Formats: sequence, structure tokens, C-alpha cells
Amino acid sequence: MSENILEKIINKKRNKIQILKKDISINSLNDKILNQKNYINFKEKIQNNINQNKISIIGEIKKASPSAGVIIENYNPVEIADIYLKNNVTCLSVLTEEDFFLGNLIHISKIKQKINLPILCKDFFVDKFQVHLSRSYGADAILIILAGVDEKTADELYEEAEKLKMSVIVEVHTVEEAKKSLKYKDALIGINNRNLKTLKTDINTTYDIHNILINHDGPLISESGIKNKEDVLKIASETKIKTFLIGESILKNLENNNIFSILQKKC
Repeated sequence: MSENILEKIINKKRNKIQILKKDISINSLNDKILNQKNYINFKEKIQNNINQNKISIIGEIKKASPSAGVIIENYNPVEIADIYLKNNVTCLSVLTEEDFFLGNLIHISKIKQKINLPILCKDFFVDKFQVHLSRSYGADAILIILAGVDEKTADELYEEAEKLKMSVIVEVHTVEEAKKSLKYKDALIGINNRNLKTLKTDINTTYDIHNILINHDGPLISESGIKNKEDVLKIASETKIKTFLIGESILKNLENNNIFSILQKKC
């Protein structure tokens, strides 16, 4: 059986982290973390909007993806973050995976120096070392993709993030994963409409899985495949989801995107 895309990314990431761990100690990362003075509570910012019945958008910043190829040729993460800030985006998601998404952790640091928004390190977390690494670059939240790690690793990542006072998005794509995610009581749970193994996108995934998660105390997020404000408003009206992680459909039309018009309005 041939490798799926997720397996390829995860295997390459594991190899890279093992090499990094030989050169960088967690203690040295923690020294950097102690000097970070710009932490912002990612989950709290979204929860505040939910309490006011407002829609939140987590604006994704990425140069490329396996499904779309190169999205932005002249990629400037700080400029994109500034456009998001001016359009009232709630939080940022910064793709830092190097080989398949052409990202880099340094992009988080550069954005944090200029833009006062909480940042999710969007990467493939397979080792608790990465939690310290991402925090040392200024990340406020991490992503745990349940399809990419076993339960023990997911637990370790979650516990390490909690120790560092980082928010966690636990990402699910199936009913089975959604049921498993409920144990992470303080996490945000993201429903990914894109199957990371096949890269096919189906926005109905949000509707199919939402009912499993309806009693989760934390924010729920619909991710991927959201093309316009009508998609957002439809999901918001038919589910309890008020938070959306959106990338390609905004990045392809950053300056005049109608999705921005729904922000800061009660729904």
C-alpha cells in the first residue's frame, strides 16, 4: 500500500525533530520562553467572541500546500498578518512546516514583533519537544492532529502545552476521532473538512461531526473548504460553531474578501 500524504509529512517531520533534538535542548528552549513577553491567550480571545455571539475567523498564513501548490509567489507573512489585523480577524494560523507547505517557525517570531494577535503554530506535532520549540518562537497555541499521532502522543502533547499555558486545537476528521477528542476538556476542537490522507474536501464533514461535539465546553472550529461568507453564515446558523479557520479562499483575494464583512457582527 502506498503512503498517504499525511504519513509522508509525519514521517519526514519525525526525522527532522530527531535531528533537531541532538542540537537543541529543552532547557535552552525554556530559557528563550522565559524571555517571551508577548504571550496572548488564543482560546480566551475566541471564547470572548462566542460569549458575545460573534463570529471568529482564524486567518491562515501559508505560502503553499500539497493540495493547492504555491498559493502566494511573493510571500510576506508579516504583510498578510497586517491585512488580517486591519480586517478584524480574531487570531492567526501560521503554517510552519517546511517541506510541503514551505513554512518556517521564524515567520511566527517576525509576525509577533509587529502584530498583536494570538498565533496558532500550524504544524504536524509528533513530539513534546515541538511544543517547547513553537513556544520559544512566540506561538500561543499548537495543533494536535488525531489522525497523525497515537493516543499516548496526543496526551503528551496536550499535557505539555497545558504546562506552558498554551491553547490547543485538537483536530478531527471522522466521527471516531471526534469521540476521542472529547477527553481534551480544555481544548478547542477543530473539524477539518479536508481529509489529510486523500486531500479531498467536503464541507459536510462539519455537519456530520458537529453533533458528536455539541456538548464540548470549549470552542468548536470548522476548518478548510470554506469558500465565502455564505458558507460561514450557513454553518453558524445550523450548528453551534462560530469559529472558522480559513486560508486559501482568503489568501487568493486578500484585499477585498467578503468574508471579512461578517466579523464583529452578532449572528
